[in-house]
Amino acid sequence: MEWNFELVAGPFGGTTEGAVWTGESVLFTHIPASRIMQYNPKTGETSEYFTDTNHTNGLCFDSKGKLFGCQSGRRRIVRFEKDQKTITSLPHRLDGKRHNSPNDLAVDKKGRIWFTDPYNPNWGPQELDHMSVLRHDPTGEDQWELSRVTQDIGRPNGVLVSRDQQTLYVAESGYSLEHPRQLRAYPINDDGSLGSYTTLHTFGIDHLGVHRGVDGMTLDLDGNIIACAGWEQAGPGPTIYVFSPRGRVLETHPLRADRPTNCCFGDADMRTLYVTTGGGHLFRARTDHTGWIMWPG
Repeated sequence: MEWNFELVAGPFGGTTEGAVWTGESVLFTHIPASRIMQYNPKTGETSEYFTDTNHTNGLCFDSKGKLFGCQSGRRRIVRFEKDQKTITSLPHRLDGKRHNSPNDLAVDKKGRIWFTDPYNPNWGPQELDHMSVLRHDPTGEDQWELSRVTQDIGRPNGVLVSRDQQTLYVAESGYSLEHPRQLRAYPINDDGSLGSYTTLHTFGIDHLGVHRGVDGMTLDLDGNIIACAGWEQAGPGPTIYVFSPRGRVLETHPLRADRPTNCCFGDADMRTLYVTTGGGHLFRARTDHTGWIMWPG
């Protein structure tokens, strides 16, 4: 089935990211304007949902409908409360040092928040000597234990937990020629540690330069990974990939705007894919896939 992408919001100027489905609407971040936007597919209207978000990037709901985000400008993970005014901060120092710049996050069924922490020089000097996947484990009412869970990644970006909660998918997204862009699968052990990863897909280089790897991802009901990747600078161009859980490329769908950043399924039947971009767009396309999310079930 061909996916025909329709522009439904924007372009706003600057990157949009973090698309999530609420059950009735799509929330997504407009990073440079420090706001969360809300698109209502029934009315076609887009409005501000949350302001003064301090350059929040990725968003994710937990199984109870609590909305968490990567507040890059303050270098921390936060919870956006339902009053649409209050922001609650989670611990944001590892071994006494501030995060780099939290980028994307995924919450599992145990309430653990897995998030990527690449460095962005816009938010001050780097204090940690690594860019890793980190995790917040809930230990009580608004109590969290922060830990580092990867030791072997250079610049993590998108992150996703598999439907069966047994695998953590992570995008390795460095742009140097020495470090290939990869989609990795880490087994999640019973104690919460990660096993050795399997490389599901590697993005290469051509005569024009480095291919852009995976940014944001989402899941369908069959456990396939729908991923945003590619750019006009090199390679096959801006593309939405469908990977099997073992890394086979099942489908590719070109996007008519550069640098797709993140995606989510939505609408009543969960068969519409919404996509954000580096240019500040929100696109949608009807698909033959049914999306899967923990909340709303």
